[in-house]
Amino acid sequence: MRKIRLLLLALLIVAIPAISFAQFGVSIMIAPPALPVYTQPMVPSAGYLWTPGYWAYGDEGYFWVPGTWVEPPTVGLLWTPGYWGWGGNAFAWNEGYWGQSVGFYGGVNYGFGYGGVGYGGGYWNNGNFFYNRSVSNVNVTNITNVYSKTVINETTVNHVSFNGGEGGITARPTAIEETAMHAQHTPATSMQTQHVHVASTNHALLASVNQGRPAIAATAKPGEFSGSGVVASREAGAPYKAPENKATENKAAENKASESKATENKAAENKATENKATENKATENKAAENKAAENKATENKAAATRSNENKAAANKAAPSRPSENKPSANRAAPAHTAETKAASSPSTAHVQPAAHAQPAPRSQPAAHAQPAPHAQPAARQQAAPRPASHPESPPEKKAPGSKD
Repeated sequence: MRKIRLLLLALLIVAIPAISFAQFGVSIMIAPPALPVYTQPMVPSAGYLWTPGYWAYGDEGYFWVPGTWVEPPTVGLLWTPGYWGWGGNAFAWNEGYWGQSVGFYGGVNYGFGYGGVGYGGGYWNNGNFFYNRSVSNVNVTNITNVYSKTVINETTVNHVSFNGGEGGITARPTAIEETAMHAQHTPATSMQTQHVHVASTNHALLASVNQGRPAIAATAKPGEFSGSGVVASREAGAPYKAPENKATENKAAENKASESKATENKAAENKATENKATENKATENKAAENKAAENKATENKAAATRSNENKAAANKAAPSRPSENKPSANRAAPAHTAETKAASSPSTAHVQPAAHAQPAPRSQPAAHAQPAPHAQPAARQQAAPRPASHPESPPEKKAPGSKD
C-alpha cells in the first residue's frame, strides 16, 4: 500500500507542470479537509501575485501546500487556482494555470481575492500590477501601486475545499469562466512545482498529523518554509474528521492498481499474440521456402536422371544398330552374290568352249566316252544331278571345212 501511495505522489509531483492543461490530475475516494484559517504574508516585492494554499494528496494522504506569492511567467498573466471536484465516483484534482483572465476554480472561496469567482486582489495596468489593499497584505512604503476596493463574495462564505459530491460546493462555470477555460494557458512555474515538492516531504503538513491546522499555512516566497515570511494557521476550517473507512481508501487504491495491472497484462498479452503471429508467419514463410527449394531440387534431380537415362539409351542403341546391320549385310552378301552369278550365267551359256571343253564326267569305259553336252544356265546352285545310265549325246555338230 505504501508503494502505491508513493507512486501516486510521484505521479502528482511530476504531473503538475506537465499536465496543467489536462482536466484531471489524480482521483481520490475521500474528500479533502476544510481550508484552514490563516493570514496572508506581506507581498515580498512588486509584481508578485498571490497563489492560495490547498490540500494535495500524497502517499500518506492529504497534505497542505502553503499559499505563497509567485512571480508570473509573463507580465499580464493571472493565476487560476486548482480545485478538487467530484466526478461521480471519485474526487479529481483540476490543475491550476496562468492565463489572460481567471477561469473556473470550482467556486471554492480560497480568500485573499479568490472569493469563488474571479480575482479581486488586483489587476495589471501598463505592465504594472496594482494591489487591492482590502484583500492583499501590501507594504505601501515599498509598493505604491495600490488601491482599495471591497470585495463582495458571491458564494457562501465557508471553508469547503471541493466542488460537487456530498457537502461540496455546487457552483458551475459562468460564460466568462468557460471562455477563460478554453483560452490559451501556461502551466505552473518551476518554482511552484518545487514548492509543492517541498510541502510533500514535510511530515508536519499531513492532515492526519496537523488535524487540518498546518503549522505552515503560507509563505512569502515559494519553497521558503522557514523564516519571518512563514505564517501558521489560526485554526482549522472545520473539525477534522479522519477517514471513516480506511479500508475503503485502501480498496480504492488496490482497485486502481488492479486496473493498471490488468491493463498492463492485456497489453502484454496483445504484444505476445502479435509476436506469436509474426513468428508463425515467419515459420510458414520459411517452410514454404524450404518446400519450394526441396521441390526444385527434386525436379532438377528428376530432370538430370531422365537426361542420363536418355543419353545411356542413345549410347546403347548406337552400337546395336551397326551390329544388327552387319549380320544382315553379311547374310545378304552371299545371296546377292549368288543371284548376281546366276544372272550372269545365261549370257555365258552361248559361249562355246574352246576345243569342245567339257566337264569331266563320271569314269566310264574308254569305249563309251561321250562328248560333253552343251552347258545349261543354273538359276540357283543345286546339288549335282546323278548321271543318267545311258545318256544320249546330241548329234555332233561338224565344224566348217571338216570332212565326214
